[in-house]
Amino acid sequence: MSQETPAARNIPALLAALHAEKRSGAVLVSGTPGGVIHVRDGMVVGMETPGAPGVEVLLLKSHRITEDDWTAARATGTDPARLGLELVAQGLLGARELEVIGQAALFDAAFALALTSPDGWEMTAPRPLLDTGAAIPPDRLVTENTRRIRLLSNERGATARFARDRPDPAPAARDPQRTARLSPRHRTLLTAADGRRTPRDIAFTLGRGLFAVMLDLRDLLALGLLQSPSVTLAGRPSTAPRTPLSASTATPQPSATPLPRRKP
Repeated sequence: MSQETPAARNIPALLAALHAEKRSGAVLVSGTPGGVIHVRDGMVVGMETPGAPGVEVLLLKSHRITEDDWTAARATGTDPARLGLELVAQGLLGARELEVIGQAALFDAAFALALTSPDGWEMTAPRPLLDTGAAIPPDRLVTENTRRIRLLSNERGATARFARDRPDPAPAARDPQRTARLSPRHRTLLTAADGRRTPRDIAFTLGRGLFAVMLDLRDLLALGLLQSPSVTLAGRPSTAPRTPLSASTATPQPSATPLPRRKP
């Protein structure tokens, strides 16, 4: 069920209006990557977007919680809002630990959404959400997004391009002396960066935050252990004809002058 959406020029202005009115609901953001912003009494309590790993991915891919434990917690019939409480009740997570992970996922999702301009948004009634206890005022999200973008490149457009890049190992990455000095975190990331994965893909693969992955990728690029492909398959200009071949050019025509015959 749709709700009246306050007039706003962008998502931060919309969230600020919802905060001022202490509204609750879900903001459906369309576009790439798009997502859902959960608001309770004007505070942002969660975000879901395909652009960054959520709480479930962070817990499972990092092996903080096993697949069996996660499935068992969900099998109790607990609704998504109380799943976090169930994880705490079973001793799988501490309440404060769950809140910290929820905040990290929220900030990361806000960062992913800030890298592109949405196509539009719509306010709806509240939707089910794994409640981690996180609750962030909108202005803090804006401040943190600005800080993260400046840390990476000081320009939103450049950071967005970096997020779409597919870095691959440089020749120096094959030098054991160079890689031996890396932290285990950086070595794992170097293995995951194979020229086919974007930072978003790597974040989902490793169960790490998108921003943290991009920071470490920047370090490996600066060390000369990774390189950005100068020409990607998707960006390579086409050399194919821009118009279909006509019948006269598609099929070779016989020569106007017949070839001489050989006489026995």
